[in-house]
Amino acid sequence: MNIVIVGSGFGGVKAALELAKNKKNHITILTDKEDFQYFPALYSTATGRSHKQAWIPLGQIFTSRSNIDVIIDPIVRIDSKAKLLTGESGNTYGYTKVILALGSVTTYFGVQGLDAYSHGIKSSDEIKQLKRHLYKSMFEDRVIEKDYVVIGAGPTGIELASSMGEYIERLRVDYRLPKRKTRINIVEASPRVMPRMSEYSSRKIAKRLKQLGVHVMTNKKVEEQTADELLVSGRPIKSGTVIWTSGVATSPFYQANESEFIFSPNRKVVVDDYMRAGKDIYVIGDNAFTPYSGLAQTAMYDAKFVARDIERRKKGKKATKYKPMLPPVVLPVGRRWAAFEWRWIRFYGWPASLVRSVADFIGYMDILPLGRAIDAWRSQDIYEDDYFAPTPATEAE
Repeated sequence: MNIVIVGSGFGGVKAALELAKNKKNHITILTDKEDFQYFPALYSTATGRSHKQAWIPLGQIFTSRSNIDVIIDPIVRIDSKAKLLTGESGNTYGYTKVILALGSVTTYFGVQGLDAYSHGIKSSDEIKQLKRHLYKSMFEDRVIEKDYVVIGAGPTGIELASSMGEYIERLRVDYRLPKRKTRINIVEASPRVMPRMSEYSSRKIAKRLKQLGVHVMTNKKVEEQTADELLVSGRPIKSGTVIWTSGVATSPFYQANESEFIFSPNRKVVVDDYMRAGKDIYVIGDNAFTPYSGLAQTAMYDAKFVARDIERRKKGKKATKYKPMLPPVVLPVGRRWAAFEWRWIRFYGWPASLVRSVADFIGYMDILPLGRAIDAWRSQDIYEDDYFAPTPATEAE
């Protein structure tokens, strides 16, 4: 069976690994990236730790899978009647079954200046840009800003804001700058941080952020950004370092192929009880209109379900309906402290931090062979600021 998977994130990679267990399947992954991106580690890489924890070459993942081919060719069109996909290259790819595992994209909600002046940490290029900005500001211009701003108090924003103060201090020492009082601000439009968690967990996380010196600004609206100022609910904050972690939208691929899909009110793709958006077309992960889409655990869960569904149908077995799974949340907030929440179970501090460490190891094990999973997991504690930030010698060259 010729199965095509579009996308190489959590859902795409996991679906490929599951389907490859049947040697009769031939799987083609069509993607725009050469690496798998481990999203839970992005904040850590952005604040000075090893890039190896966040980016894993696809070749390392599929090295022993002879029935998986990876092709770098972003897909722009689908023709469900002809069962053809068209890539940016103009090449076409036929399929027996196709799994669309495209991730979400950043949106700025039309706020003026954000796209031009804010930084992000959702890709290696964005992290490089942020680190080069900090290098220029702190090493070349010898400036430590009074305010650094993180927009969005979801998981990525919380993780980043809680690590940012320590990172700025490390850079200050490395670049031999004089001490200056700085403030990390986190701005959230909702009335509380982590609005998808319980109010109790939200309060615990906000308290922890304040203990770390983070200025929490909830119920605030970002209105405009310039090169050196952010306007928040009518109040200007002087800062040249604003990091946008909020705002995601459905992949533009679906908009470009609108006639092939049905959309929910929030513009996600409507799928049936078996994660299908059409004949032989599965949609999994961030873009599927399911209760817990947008989370890495959900994408992995979807991938396993779809792989089983394809195999069951091949064997003529009765298909089983998709049952959404509420994933646990384990959110690190600074060193050796995290918040764990799943249904009625909640705990905080170092025990939750230990659970997060174990969860990361399991996450790597779901994707990588044991040896490489251990290497990626251990790299979380390795600092390598010079991986992204150019040194004076590099600049001279």
